[in-house]
Amino acid sequence: MKTSEIKKGMRILLTNGWEGTMKDNGRGVTRIAEIEGFYTETGSVYSFDIASAQPNNDGIWHKIEYTEKELKTQAMNAAIFGG
Repeated sequence: MKTSEIKKGMRILLTNGWEGTMKDNGRGVTRIAEIEGFYTETGSVYSFDIASAQPNNDGIWHKIEYTEKELKTQAMNAAIFGG
């Protein structure tokens, strides 16, 4: 599943293990999501930080395939901030 196929209302799993709900139908490197971590917050997440999604919200996680642009942005982010 590609990040552009993640639609508003779908459950997502981030690479850090936190879950959330997608809040936009956007495309690109950043998306808006409500994340349930230490606190529940709504804000921007990098699309390359989304590890899996549930298209039917049925408990079945689908692994995310990243675009070339997302992979380049991830590499640049790692070079600047470490990781």
